[in-house]
Amino acid sequence: MFSGIVEKMATVVAITEKGQNKTFTMRCDIAGELKIDQSISHNGVCLTVESINDDTYTVTAIYETLIKSNLGLLKPGDRVNIERSMRPDALLDGHIVQGHVDQTAECVAVENADGSFYYTFHYTPTGDNTTVEKGSVAVNGVSLTVVNSREGSFQVAIIPYTYEHTNFKDIKPGSIVNIEFDIIGKYIARLMKNYMTR
Repeated sequence: MFSGIVEKMATVVAITEKGQNKTFTMRCDIAGELKIDQSISHNGVCLTVESINDDTYTVTAIYETLIKSNLGLLKPGDRVNIERSMRPDALLDGHIVQGHVDQTAECVAVENADGSFYYTFHYTPTGDNTTVEKGSVAVNGVSLTVVNSREGSFQVAIIPYTYEHTNFKDIKPGSIVNIEFDIIGKYIARLMKNYMTR
């Protein structure tokens, strides 16, 4: 369980393919604080730390994860948002994020709003995946508030701090991002669908 408050950015150092899976070697200045078997969110995807070596560590993404997220598009040099799992005694500064990416979305516009930025994303509506105006959404693991919610699209406003401390500075039109829709919204959508089909 995560909060969507990104701690650091890790840089992809190397990628090794093992069958249909990919093992990523990541460099980050908190690598020495990590533990084997620890769950870490990578662009919103929960992955398990397998090994640690000085300032690098490795994680593996299985095929199912690679095809449902943007991890399969990563290459050496790319920056990834990371967050360690939430402690039960910690303040929930963002929102409840499971680390289970629902699907990807494409950035179609970035607007400079005199220091802040508006990012517009398009996605293919599937199942219970939807956004709600002023509701929560995780984009590349970052907890954000939805604005201009539409069928298959939404915007988020990025403040300068978030822009500087996450990989939003690398996102441009055409970029593919990971989306995890709000878990509460998904449950309500499912309940409403079941109620309407009675």
